Amino acid sequence: WSSCVKNKRCILRSHLDYIHPTMKSSISFTLGFAAVGSTSAFNLPSLDTVFKPPASSVKASFLPKDEAELIETISFTRNGKNADLNTQARVLSIVRRMETSAPPSLSLLSDPEEAKILDGDWYLQYTQPSEIDAVTDTDDKWVVVEASEGESRIETRQFNARGSVSAGGIRVDTSGNSVAKQSFDISKSRVQNEVKTGIGRVTVGGSFRQSSTVPLRAIAAVDFGKIETKLGVALDISGLFAIRALLKGSKESGWLETTYISENLRIGRGNKGSLFVLTRDRDAVTP
Repeated sequence: WSSCVKNKRCILRSHLDYIHPTMKSSISFTLGFAAVGSTSAFNLPSLDTVFKPPASSVKASFLPKDEAELIETISFTRNGKNADLNTQARVLSIVRRMETSAPPSLSLLSDPEEAKILDGDWYLQYTQPSEIDAVTDTDDKWVVVEASEGESRIETRQFNARGSVSAGGIRVDTSGNSVAKQSFDISKSRVQNEVKTGIGRVTVGGSFRQSSTVPLRAIAAVDFGKIETKLGVALDISGLFAIRALLKGSKESGWLETTYISENLRIGRGNKGSLFVLTRDRDAVTP
């Protein structure tokens, strides 16, 4: 979610989402107006995603042991779309080890100095559900707290995100070679998501605030959207988010909880039951 991006080598995670329907690939772009109490949905046309970044090898040698193991495990999974149950279970095991052994400071979002590690650009490398049937041990399971965020009425319907993301009512398949970018501007309390597709660049952004009940949770209110086509035509879709906010009764559409963060890697959990892995280095993971 991004127009206020800062190019710092710091860090991100969550939540957020993009857009895309299909010409060849599959990126469905759906603005879910069917939030609490509504059954209607507003569908935007599909976008083709064929952007291919250069291939890269796993760059995990400089990372701490757990980070290196996670990077290696999620490589060659097409952002999680090709991850089988064994791979997903292994990812959950590594992630829980990292989350419990090195949790972020609870003042990450409230202390400007601590928040610098979150500031700047992050690249979405992997997505999957936060829970899978293959993992039956619930003793150390991550548990969401007040997912709907009270009057914000955040949608909590589970989204089976494997190689795709959905935030602010926008859904995009990220299993191709195009790496989605998420940018935090801490000084302006803004977050933006950006993805390149076969027809152009899609950007969605908005403001965020710290949750009053979960200190590590950033609640986003999407208010900006733009599609820049390769033909030089720009389409402003910000009005769609304003309409959705009126129908829902709240501008806030989702949240991302940062459960692990370092200079190189960030792990987040989203309001629709998804787990995200992001890195500072765009080419840290081989698709």
